Amino acid sequence: MATASPTPVLPISNPQTTTTTVAAATTTDTQQTIIGVGPTPALRSFINRISETVQGGLSNRRQWAELVDRSAFAKPESVSDATLRIRKNYSYFRTNYLSLLAVVLAFSLITNPFSLILLTGLLAAWLFLYLFRPSDPPLVLFGRQFSERETLGVLIVSTVVVIFLTSVGSVLVSALMIGLAIVCTHAAFRVPEDLFLDDQESPATGFLSFLAGAAPTSGPAAVSARV
Repeated sequence: MATASPTPVLPISNPQTTTTTVAAATTTDTQQTIIGVGPTPALRSFINRISETVQGGLSNRRQWAELVDRSAFAKPESVSDATLRIRKNYSYFRTNYLSLLAVVLAFSLITNPFSLILLTGLLAAWLFLYLFRPSDPPLVLFGRQFSERETLGVLIVSTVVVIFLTSVGSVLVSALMIGLAIVCTHAAFRVPEDLFLDDQESPATGFLSFLAGAAPTSGPAAVSARV
């Protein structure tokens, strides 16, 4: 009698395992893509620096009731007296005065939405296309590759056009002039004799102190990100 040949065994694949593997690979690729397009370390450091500076400046502000105390106002005797008052009051009310300037500037931009949109777009372009964008891979827009020098040139030209050929420049200048007029008028008529000035206070204290510290802090990170 002839011996029956064994039945061949076909390989069986588990569709559930295959589906799970594909889903896990897709999730990993998605996470890598999200991480790749996330903010750079230099940008995160710059944002954290600004946030800490603003919080520290607001914590050092003087009482607004002390700023508008009617009994402390008097006409200056001379121009030199007014100048001395401005210097002393600015040293004491620095954070409050910067807050007033910021409010006047914000109000001017809000009441001019076209200027606000142009200025926001310009700042975003500087941040994301040059300052905090790594040089590798190069910038590609509309199917054309731009070098760092070309990107910088386009941004400079765009800044000149936005500031000098649109209403943005006039809005910023007028807001700063109005804010400085309010601050100088208040400081000239506010008698500083009752103020306890701290001579050891750093002159960089306030909202603008991050400009002095951001350069050594975020500068190397931005340079390393672009290399």
